[in-house]
Amino acid sequence: MELGKYFDTTDGLGVLSTAGEDGAVNAAVYSKPRFFEDGKVAFIMRDRLTHANLAHNPHAHYLFRENGDGYHGVRLQLVKVAEECNTERLFALRKRQDRDAGRREDLFLVFFEVKQQLPLIGT
Repeated sequence: MELGKYFDTTDGLGVLSTAGEDGAVNAAVYSKPRFFEDGKVAFIMRDRLTHANLAHNPHAHYLFRENGDGYHGVRLQLVKVAEECNTERLFALRKRQDRDAGRREDLFLVFFEVKQQLPLIGT
């Protein structure tokens, strides 16, 4: 199944994992990735540990578990290829426009190339 369609039609919980330059691993709950015509995926993130880790190590892993019984989902091996800060495209992609009203924290749209797609369980 094509990944964009899969994520459009499937609900679940996603976790993005990164590692810093010292090798310490971080995992954080993230929404589903946004998909672009060039095959890249992107996540919106704040300047916290996940974003800081990606500045030193561009490799990341996204695990998505579908809602419901059993262990169904996907794992994506990712490599960061670009990012944007506070762009119009980023704000147009946000689903919760009013959630952070009054906050002045930078937001980043971080783009990844999908290196490998794996099932949640198996391989």
